[in-house]
Amino acid sequence: MINNRNPLIGSWLNSGSTTVAELMAESDLDYVAIDLEHAPICIESLVDLFRAIRSGDAKCKAFVRTIGHDYQDLKRYMDAGADGVIIPFVNNASTAKKIVDAVKYPPQGKRGVGFARDNGYGMRIMQKLENTNDKSFICVQIEHIDGIRNLDEILNVSGIDAAFIGPYDLSSSMGIAGNFTHPDFQKASLKFLQCCKKHNTIAGIHVVQPSPDEVIDRLRQGYEMIAYSLDITFLTHSINKGLEQIKRKMYE
Repeated sequence: MINNRNPLIGSWLNSGSTTVAELMAESDLDYVAIDLEHAPICIESLVDLFRAIRSGDAKCKAFVRTIGHDYQDLKRYMDAGADGVIIPFVNNASTAKKIVDAVKYPPQGKRGVGFARDNGYGMRIMQKLENTNDKSFICVQIEHIDGIRNLDEILNVSGIDAAFIGPYDLSSSMGIAGNFTHPDFQKASLKFLQCCKKHNTIAGIHVVQPSPDEVIDRLRQGYEMIAYSLDITFLTHSINKGLEQIKRKMYE
């Protein structure tokens, strides 16, 4: 297990900036997840972002929040040097199994073998074939009510390390977008936590706004993997908060 059951506190990188990636890693985050789903970041930029994260702190894990769950994409992210993948909209066990097949080498999966950055361009290929399956991290995102309904079957797939609630998408699929205090959302969240505990799977959630208090609350609820806001939100939060204070004091 990548976290040895210690909480993982990381964040999302949407800007595509290598400088920001390096700073985030250096700030003592456990992981930085490069968001390919919502940010205009291409695979050519991915390698430079991996280098920046490891320059900031080699212990900080470099994850990719993927575009989808297609084999050809997941394999390329891993070959480029990702420590793991966070995959959106996993709603059934069949999709979960396809993800494991793409990320893990045989006999556990079906990932193709080739010279790539992940294995030192071929220089460490045998070493990687021996230990990559144990070290590669797979996190499925549960972002639809169908994923909650099928969660027991999803987490029963061997090779899934973590499951992660996408709160906005999950609540939207329930017709209560952004209403995280709604009883139906609370019920779905409780089922999620109970199912993760049953399967000994890391339970994760995105705390979108940079609120340390909410992070503490989520950890106390039983979540073990937190995405603590995202780079662009840290920036806008700091700018807006600072300007608000400046303007208020100007007219005191």
